[in-house]
Formats: sequence, structure tokens, C-alpha cells
Amino acid sequence: MVPAITLFGAGSWGTALAVHLASAGRDVTLWARRPEAIERMRDTRYNPRYLPDLRLPESIRLTSDLETAARAADLWAVAVPSQNLRNVAQRLRSHTEKVSVLVSLAKGIENESLLTMSQVLGKSLPNLSEDRIGVLYGPSHAEEVAEGRPTTVVAAAPTEPVAEQIQNAFMTRGLRVYVNTDVTGVEIGGSAKNVLAIAAGISDGVGYGDNAKAALITRGLAEIRRLGLAMGARAQTFAGLAGIGDLVVTCMSQHSRNRFLGEQVGKGKTLDQVLDEMEMVAEGVRTTQSIYQLARRHDIEMPITEAVYSVLFNGERPRDMVRTLMTRSAKHENWLPEELREPASG
Repeated sequence: MVPAITLFGAGSWGTALAVHLASAGRDVTLWARRPEAIERMRDTRYNPRYLPDLRLPESIRLTSDLETAARAADLWAVAVPSQNLRNVAQRLRSHTEKVSVLVSLAKGIENESLLTMSQVLGKSLPNLSEDRIGVLYGPSHAEEVAEGRPTTVVAAAPTEPVAEQIQNAFMTRGLRVYVNTDVTGVEIGGSAKNVLAIAAGISDGVGYGDNAKAALITRGLAEIRRLGLAMGARAQTFAGLAGIGDLVVTCMSQHSRNRFLGEQVGKGKTLDQVLDEMEMVAEGVRTTQSIYQLARRHDIEMPITEAVYSVLFNGERPRDMVRTLMTRSAKHENWLPEELREPASG
């Protein structure tokens, strides 16, 4: 039996999933913080701020009342910006007696605490067992999911049964869901890729071309993997949907907010100018700060992340970013773990 689902957060991703799941026959409730936004959606059956051309099925229940949303289903999915997740989770604290599984859809690392989203939920909801908290990540632009275009993602949770519950809840003919128990790896891969998307956008904006962007993606994956392994993730996770899959789509797609932001910076706009002009949240800006700090905490070399950080927050010229990376000291390319590497000759 497929469970009812409550989606907290009516931005582009929450709305897109609500539409997709309702169109597939799921029992869906969509919660938004602002009552006026819910009233507008009820009256028009459209979400004009985030997905203005997408009609909301009549079957989606819309509410701004947190208790009503919480009681509507025993599977919750939270699709609010990563830096707002703790606030929403704390508001849900008194309503967790019914929830069986809680899924984070937000991609990011909390500033200051440097916690992943599942960790933020675990700290904020002490009455909910951490083994019932999972994530749904992968290459999944909201616009395409809403339109029913084929999309594949990964459900990660500490145990296979919980990950399979998430898989069962979200899998449709148009949304294929795989199972993974490496929650740390999935979250690091799916969050840090937004930093690399900004790097790819900067490269596009400056005009460096496809060769440079391919290098940024490939070497970016190497440094994401390096950080993930230091935090206890499994290497193979970064070859999967939340690793190379999410990284490629975010760095290449015209839908990508983070790539777009980087492109505008690469063309000469300041970060503040770009953020003022953007309607939607580009998670990579705040995530850059967190990943930069995590690299320092774990003493991990992440040169692309450091370069993006310098452009966004230290005033480095975008054109100098790739030049700095290209003129680093010579390195060996080696993806294998130490125990599988061939001994050096001679």
C-alpha cells in the first residue's frame, strides 16, 4: 500500500513533486508557510511564483496550517531551503507522534553547525528515531519532474527497510527511485555539487568553453569524493545518482539556478546583484561557505571549492579563478583507494 504524503514547502521542488505524485494517484497534502500563497493556489490552482505554467491537480490538499498538514499523512517530506530547515523542523516537534518516515528534500549543509539536512532533522526532532529519517536526492530539476519527464533519484536512509519505504512512496512510472543506505555520501554529493555548479557557471560566464567545464566537473567530483570519504561515506556512492548524476545535470543544465548564478558572476555582476535579481534560492551560495569550512575541519584539499569561495566572498576576479586552478602544482590522477593501487615502478 502506498502511503499518503505531506510535503512541507511549496517552492518549485515541493510543488513539482506534489503535482507529479498527485497525477500518479497519490494522496498528497502541500503545506506553505504563507496563508496568502495557499489562498492564491486554492483560487487559481497555480503557483505563480515558482511554477506559473503548471496547473495543480484538484486532488492536492493545500494548507498553511502546520497541524493540519502534519496529521494528513504519516510520511512527511520537507522541501524548504536548507538554511530554513531547522526552523520548520522545530515547529513540527510537537506533531511527530504519527509520522513513520521523514524525508529531507533539501540539499545543503547548515551554516555554522555544518550539519547535513538529515542531521539537522535528527537534532531538531529528538522524539523521532534517527533511523526513520531519510533523504531523496539525485538529478531532478523541478520543471521536468512536474511535467512528468523521466527522472531517476536515490532514496537514502540508515536502514534498507526505511529506504525502501521512501522508494515505495515516491516511485512512479515517471520517477524511478533507487535505494541506498549511505546517507552521508548521498547528502555530501547532492549538496556539494551546487558549489561545483557555481564554478561551472563562472567558467561559462567568462567564456572558457566546454573543455574547462568538463575538467571542473571531473576534478570537482574528485574533491567531493575526498570530503565524503573523510566524513565516513562510501566511495561508490559518488559514482551514482547523487554523485556524478546530480553533478553533471546541475553543472550543464539551463534549469540550474546555481550554474546561472555563477554565469552571471562570471559576466561581471556582483554576488549581491545576482541574488537581488533572482526569484528563487540558489542553495550553492550558502553551501559554499559550509563546504569550505568542512574542508578546513577535515584538512581536505578542495581547490575548486576554495576558488569559488574566493570569488563569492573574497573579491577574487572570476577570470582568475580558472587560471589559479590551471597553474597549481602538477598532480597525479588517481581515483583508486590505496589498497587497490598498483605499486609504483622502480
